[in-house]
Amino acid sequence: MKRATQLALALSLSFGLSACSTVYYSGLEKIGIPKREVMVHRVEKARDTQEETKQQFKSALEQFTVLTNFKGGDLEATYNKLNGEYEASVKKAEEVNKRIADIEDVSNALFSEWETELGQYSNASLRRTSQQKLTATKAHYQQLLAAMRKAEAKIEPVLSVFRDQVLYLKHNLNAQAIAALKGQLDSVKSDVSALVVEMEKSINEADAFIKTMEKP
Repeated sequence: MKRATQLALALSLSFGLSACSTVYYSGLEKIGIPKREVMVHRVEKARDTQEETKQQFKSALEQFTVLTNFKGGDLEATYNKLNGEYEASVKKAEEVNKRIADIEDVSNALFSEWETELGQYSNASLRRTSQQKLTATKAHYQQLLAAMRKAEAKIEPVLSVFRDQVLYLKHNLNAQAIAALKGQLDSVKSDVSALVVEMEKSINEADAFIKTMEKP
């Protein structure tokens, strides 16, 4: 089995783990997968999820735009499409939150282990070099985490607006309701644009972090 395939298969169970993380990481290390690789894999998954989330919110915005430009036809079908986009966006928001939590979980385990192992060195020079590497990795990680959390914080305001629109239309499915929502289009576009910008920054931070972690 190729290394990448083995890693993906072993880590496929990680999404949703919480209480038994220590046992899980120990089990992975017994088959040759250290916490460092787990961390890189989870950052990759979070990056990919953020890209998917970015595209999902852009799709939801497109559907909202279609709705506000409604000029006749099956209004209920158009509403159902918007509601579908909203529900898909909610799922992606939840996935982003879980992916970040998974990264935090393994990073805490990795850094704790690293700190403990610093005390096991007998060579002061090697210990100092490892400490410097740990400090630099922690700093880069905090930068990554801040970018991910900042992007995540942009999600709920957009979801809130979409939620209001879906609820309003659910009980007021008529041309007057469409007209009332049309005035919010520019604001929604601005919010989604801000979300996309932060998501792209976070994705770039993830790519940079992965490259750093993959260096020997």
